[in-house]
Amino acid sequence: MKIASVDQYFPRRRTRLVKITTDTGIVGWGETTLEGKPKSTVAAVEEMAEYLVGKDPLRIEHHWQHIYRSAFYRGGNVLMTALSGIDQALWDIKGKHYNTPIYELLGGAVRDRIRIYAHWGIRTMEERSLAHARERLDRLQERGYTAYKAGPGGKWRAHEPPSMVDEFVKRAYTMREWVGPDIELAFDFHGKMTPAMAIEVCDQLKGMRPMFVEEPVPQENIDALKLVSDHVPFPIATGERFLTRWGFRECLEKQAAAFIQPDASHVGGISELRRVAAMAEVYYVHVLPHCAIGPVAFSACLQVDAATPNFLAQEQIEAGLGDGLLAEPWEVVDGHIELPTKPGLGIDIIKDDLPNEPRYEEELGGEYFYETDGSVADW
Repeated sequence: MKIASVDQYFPRRRTRLVKITTDTGIVGWGETTLEGKPKSTVAAVEEMAEYLVGKDPLRIEHHWQHIYRSAFYRGGNVLMTALSGIDQALWDIKGKHYNTPIYELLGGAVRDRIRIYAHWGIRTMEERSLAHARERLDRLQERGYTAYKAGPGGKWRAHEPPSMVDEFVKRAYTMREWVGPDIELAFDFHGKMTPAMAIEVCDQLKGMRPMFVEEPVPQENIDALKLVSDHVPFPIATGERFLTRWGFRECLEKQAAAFIQPDASHVGGISELRRVAAMAEVYYVHVLPHCAIGPVAFSACLQVDAATPNFLAQEQIEAGLGDGLLAEPWEVVDGHIELPTKPGLGIDIIKDDLPNEPRYEEELGGEYFYETDGSVADW
């Protein structure tokens, strides 16, 4: 069996897919969505395709090593996103070739179903916003979610007035009041605060005992993350922007976070997500894979989640369930998704009229945020 072609599709905003077809007719799918860098990832996949065509698709590790190591300049979000999507597609082919879910090839399932957490929050304390938040919570509760994630939103400078902190804290405690003590709540700071600001805000949240605070500070400085973690009495999470096991090494060695959040479409695909999770297990760090893009990436996460002992919960946005793109969208019941049973990624793509012309719309990650004085802000 040889790889016959590598094609790319762009079915919707913030969803870019790679399709690898073999000469035996087996098709594998992967996701190469990189927010804010759509043109670059398309070109990277095209370059990798020149190497892949004619090769044996079952030699996944060999291809991973070749693509990663053959370039003098290794890593980077563009290369790793392209490699991640290709890796997912190759695993999809392998599972279909052996007629088994991918997690069976990773050692088999260690759980019977996969816990999912949803995005939900209160944007403002205005009546209209509260009504919208209540309505969405009611819909989500019908699916039985046991955990939700929100964020403070907006731009945060090195320090903000008490009113801004108080407003966010009030929203957070209102969320706790609505869901009660049996539901877990997490907050994503999106790497937009300084250590001092993050510690101040976290101190105000400790009474509601968050599940975790995600990316309290920008991802580049692990010592700054460690500083926050050491001053906060609840778990800190990070990792969606870390690439490869080498990107996670310092964070794990310094025990700067209780939870890590590798992204299957950025970290290096299924292969590298599995390795990073195994590294984290040594430090008693649990894994909550990041996934805020499309259903192919989400499906790749589910396969690793099933076989990972130190998995805690899987992030999910509405697009991840696959409505309009998967023949059978994923279904959340009692806050969980049942183990996939179909071979490969466990999905069938609706192939009719999938657009294969790139669309370069401004999207999440491509916006530009500015402070009131005109300087650049973290978003």
